[in-house]
Amino acid sequence: QVQLVESGGGLVQAGGSLRLSCAGSGRAFTHYNMAWFRQAPGKEREFVAVISRSGGETYYADSVKGRFTISRDNAKNTVYLHMNSLKPEDTAVYSCAADLRFVVYTTAAQYSYWGQGMQVAVSS
Repeated sequence: QVQLVESGGGLVQAGGSLRLSCAGSGRAFTHYNMAWFRQAPGKEREFVAVISRSGGETYYADSVKGRFTISRDNAKNTVYLHMNSLKPEDTAVYSCAADLRFVVYTTAAQYSYWGQGMQVAVSS
């Protein structure tokens, strides 16, 4: 089992940048594919980005492609989401998630382990 703790959220102006971090503890972090999801008020949770165990595979939602970058530092048991050119529609609660299986999934239902979530607000 892995425990996940996010940090780095907050308020930023449109066009700005934020870096979210998700630190994992417990069972070997390198065994997990790691993903970021977000949920805006009144909307369903949506996939943002995912990175494989080794970092060799990454996938992004079309809405963030070219603006967000997911990365991981397995020595620090941490996954990052670098967010650039932020837009008001990026405002949401962002959560990291972990999955032990071999296949890299982009749907929330496939993930067993979740962080507590944190708010990102982008002002216009």
